[in-house]
This record gives sequence, structure tokens and C-alpha cells, in this order.
Amino acid sequence: MRKILCLSTSNYYPFPTRKQNIMNRMTDAEIIYIDPPVTYIAPLKDSAARSQIYRSKEPYKQAQPHIKVYAQPPVLPFYNKFRAVNRRNQQDFARYVKRILKENKWGNDFWLWVYHPMYCDLVPALAKELRMSAKELWAHTVYDCVDRHSAYPGMINPAVVDTMEEDLAGDCAFVFATAQGLYDRLKAFNRNAYLIPNGCNFELFSKTASLEKTEKGTVFGFVGVVQECTDMSCLTALAKAFPDAKIRIIGKKLPGVDTTGLEALGNVEFKGLVPQEELPQYIKDFDVCLNVFADNDLSKDVSPLKFYEYLATGKPVVSTPVPLQVLEYDDCIYIARNTAQFVEKCGQALLESPDDPKRAMRIEKARLCSWDERVKSMKGILGW
Repeated sequence: MRKILCLSTSNYYPFPTRKQNIMNRMTDAEIIYIDPPVTYIAPLKDSAARSQIYRSKEPYKQAQPHIKVYAQPPVLPFYNKFRAVNRRNQQDFARYVKRILKENKWGNDFWLWVYHPMYCDLVPALAKELRMSAKELWAHTVYDCVDRHSAYPGMINPAVVDTMEEDLAGDCAFVFATAQGLYDRLKAFNRNAYLIPNGCNFELFSKTASLEKTEKGTVFGFVGVVQECTDMSCLTALAKAFPDAKIRIIGKKLPGVDTTGLEALGNVEFKGLVPQEELPQYIKDFDVCLNVFADNDLSKDVSPLKFYEYLATGKPVVSTPVPLQVLEYDDCIYIARNTAQFVEKCGQALLESPDDPKRAMRIEKARLCSWDERVKSMKGILGW
């Protein structure tokens, strides 16, 4: 059976992202999924980081019959600012990985599937630990790029992160990218680079059509992380333009994001995180689904899962023109070029009839974007 060592940027629990959805569908492989690290100083800012440090000392969790999940040990901070720190971290991590591989009786015949540029320094360190050539390990390494990592705020040096990514992309066997901008950048470093956007759990979200709406009144709904690239002006303008409607926001709000203006409006509701299996009912209660991104370096290269999930429900979708992927769907969604137009398009979407052909079109396009189809494409490229 094929073996995959997946080094993720998202904890396996509790909310599935691209990483979990892909690995869950690699059922013909034995998978070790390692959660991303936290730094030794992370608990000073986030008490939840303590639990991950504790988890790194515990045994794995059997997430799926073919997937074991481990928590990565804590690392030194500032590895996104100083390459020397990253090399030190990866040397330590290589020893940890060697132990995990030994526990699972894995030899050197496995695929390394990574999601962050920092792992460019893991490959030579791990190859040394396993007494194999770095070239051989690189030949079985996949970089699945889901973000422009150097565009994130915080304690990073963009030039260092970009250089690490160039080294990773240049040496690994295959590169997948979720957005056109990411693909355009990475194909310069690897001829085996492919554009594979995000997808959706079509089976789960398409059942929305068979559910009953339980909410009275008009609901405009947003699902996703509220962060710097979320266009707050669109949400604020919408809430003011439709004072009798609810603006329901489902998802995590990142620390430091200013939502005071929104929270001051009486018709805006922050629901917080909800289990994925409950999302279809929440979206059923939406009259219009919102995809709102500010026009910046981070948002233009994202591939929002919620967008494809919205499509699978058949519900009307109003979106900003970023990320650029949404432009491919302009025949079945409502695209607003500015804040005033966003409010206008929401009003138009609200009037869409239940038998509008755009509804069936959205569902069919989501079917083609299912995670099953995405994984099928990846396997075809990899020759699996």
C-alpha cells in the first residue's frame, strides 16, 4: 500500500480544510498526518496553544481507518524571519519524523506531501536521518500550495518565506496550486506545476436543496474566517441598506481584526464556528450567500472553500471580483465591482426565482468541483 507523510498547516480536528478533504479521499494509501507546529512562545498569546504542546507528547489519534494524526512538537519562534532558525527547527523535526516512521514500521518508500515553505529545509535533514539521498526524497515530495504565505501579516520576512518556497518548489517532484496567481509564480520553478483549485464536499452541501427553511425573514449569510482580507465595508453597507434583514456571519474571527463597526449594527449576528455537518441547514436559511474579499495580495490568491460549498447548495451567491477564480462563474453568480454595487447585486439576488436556471447551473458546476474530482485529477497527474 502507498504511504503518505502529510505535513499540514491545519490541525486535522475540528474543521476540515483542503488538507483533510484530500487525505480523507486517499483511501488506497496509509497516511501519517502531522498537525502544524506551535512555537514555544505561542501560549503567551494564545492559551489554546498549550494543548497542542501537550498533545505532542501523546500518542497518535486514529482519525480514519487509513489516517493516523500526530501533533508536531513545539518549535523555535521567528522561523519565518530567519532561515537559520528554520534549519534548526527542521533538523529537530527530522529526528521526530524518523521516530514516527520507525514506530509505524515504514521504510524509506513513502511520499512526502507538504503545505508550507518551511519544509524546504526538512528534506535534506530527513534524508540524512534516513540515510538516503536528498535527491531520492525530493523525487517523492509534493508541494500543495494553498496560499501566498509571504503575504500573511505577523512576524515574518516575506523575502525569506518566498526564498524558502522557491527552494521547495524548485526541488520537489510535483507542485499543486489552488489559485492562478500561485500557479503562475510557481510554474517558473517547476515544470511539473499544476493548477488544482479547492473543491467542496458535494454530497454534504448539495443536500441543502432537500432541507426546509426554518428562519423567518431575510438572511444574508457569510461562512468563513473573518480576517484582514474580508471586505468589512461590503458587509457594513449591506447591513445598513437592509435594516430589517439579518447579516449572519458563521466562522472564526481572527485576533486583531476590527469588527467593531459591524458589531455595533443591530442586525449583524456573529454565530461563531459550527460543525461542518450542520452548515447545510444554516445555509438553507440564507436567502443570499456572501463571498466578500478585499482587494489585496492575500485575497487575490486564495481559493475559498465556502464559494464552492455555496455553489453546491444552489443558493444565489453575491461575490466581490476577488479572488479571481470567481470570474469563471459570472454566468451563474452575481459579481459586484464596488461596495455600492455589492448592495445592488444583493437586492437582485434576493429576487431570484426558485426556478431560475442559474440554480441548476451552480449545482452542476459544484459537482465538477467536488473533492472526489479534485483528488482524481491529482492522482492522474501523479500516475497513481
